[in-house]
Amino acid sequence: MDKEKLYQLKVEATKIKPLINIGKNGMTESVVEEIKKQVKANHLVKIKMLKTSVEGEDIKVSAEKLAEATKTTLIDVRGSTVVLYK
Repeated sequence: MDKEKLYQLKVEATKIKPLINIGKNGMTESVVEEIKKQVKANHLVKIKMLKTSVEGEDIKVSAEKLAEATKTTLIDVRGSTVVLYK
């Protein structure tokens, strides 16, 4: 993905609210399926992750695993918010 497209997606992501919250149960199969469904419908999805959902690992590592599990592209990680795109 080129820098211009990435920049446009980051700008667009600032205008949307998180659609999914990942809680203390972490990345369950049902959460992954819901993210896939939301990405299919909206293409750009913002996800809020609780600090307890990442089980002691860096949130960026968890975000990369989430992107891999949902077959999406990780666009941005800011604090505990993750943006995925497909």
